[in-house]
Amino acid sequence: MVRDRLLDSAEAVLTEHGSHGLTLAAVAAHAGVSKGGLLYHYASKDALITALIERLIANFDELVASFRLERPGWYTRAYVEATFAVFAARDQDATPRRWAAACAAATDPVLREPFARAQRRWMSEGLDEEPDPDLAQLVRLAADGLWEAAELDPSLLGPERMKALRERLLALVP
Repeated sequence: MVRDRLLDSAEAVLTEHGSHGLTLAAVAAHAGVSKGGLLYHYASKDALITALIERLIANFDELVASFRLERPGWYTRAYVEATFAVFAARDQDATPRRWAAACAAATDPVLREPFARAQRRWMSEGLDEEPDPDLAQLVRLAADGLWEAAELDPSLLGPERMKALRERLLALVP
């Protein structure tokens, strides 16, 4: 699908050149389409970034749902499992590329809002069903910290360390 290819290209440009290098021309060139072809699908850079963030959110929501258990407090466990599943994915390039999209959106309050809205939902989802809501939220926040650590220094969290952290976080939730 052309729209997905354009979003993949935008993520790649963000990863390679940062948010300042994200231009419509660069994304079009990376995707092998004309700038007009890109504008047909995404009318502006803001529209492109919004689509990146929406895809990030939807993909993470689907992943969390795939770990659903039919018991109280399932959401925190699924949130942790989904976070570690992203880092364990075979396509290791997906992690920094997805993070780059979130960082690009963080520079503009309007573009940041969909991500902030999702973050508020992720941090509050199912807390009323948790045996210890404060601990559940703390575990979710700790899982979120992995994203930043991986972006700042990917060598910090090797496979063995990630395995140990996953097990420790899951041990904290029922």
